[in-house]
Amino acid sequence: MEHDFWQARWENEQLGFHLPFVHPILKRNLTSVELAAEARLFLPLCGKTLDIGWLLEQGYQVVGAELSEIAVAQLFEELCVEPTVTQWPGGQRWQYADLTVFQGDIFELTADELGPVDLIYDRAALVALPPAMRPAYAEQIVALARGAPQLLITFEYDAAEKDGPPFPVLPEEVAAHYAGRYELTERSRKDVLQSSLNFREAGVSRFVEVAWSLSPKHAP
Repeated sequence: MEHDFWQARWENEQLGFHLPFVHPILKRNLTSVELAAEARLFLPLCGKTLDIGWLLEQGYQVVGAELSEIAVAQLFEELCVEPTVTQWPGGQRWQYADLTVFQGDIFELTADELGPVDLIYDRAALVALPPAMRPAYAEQIVALARGAPQLLITFEYDAAEKDGPPFPVLPEEVAAHYAGRYELTERSRKDVLQSSLNFREAGVSRFVEVAWSLSPKHAP
């Protein structure tokens, strides 16, 4: 999926993927991960999710990665804070207090640039990418995580009924990407078709949201 696709989505305000509330899966499952009071969480392809503000309110440090400068600017605007903007090799680094967002290509981000993280919360990154890009993305996330656990959200539906994104990512694919390094635990699954207007209007018969906990098999 080309960068231009996502840039155009933000420019044209086609933001059906942006939830107007904090994700219930995050609220339900964050306590299942043993995190220190000021733990550092990484949100790949974060957009301007309201989850960031909620995590900051809980006392966590938050680091995001996001391609769209429009999304990052709106995130800080909606948080009512004025960031400091500096350069990193892949784009711009936006910072305010406990929030840092690397605006640019996530594939150019390095573990050293990112710094240590205690949890990766993949709410809408893996599912945003077409199949051909997902193996490289998963490898990049493993490299950035340096042994940190993950909270991952995927979707399951019949790809013949609708084109993504978000794309369906079935359990066997999650295992293919991550089972070599993580213990995989399915936390929940729920058909959310009734609250997913685009998928309902497209005639999709089921649209199942699945939450996964990924625990590293070996300490970093």
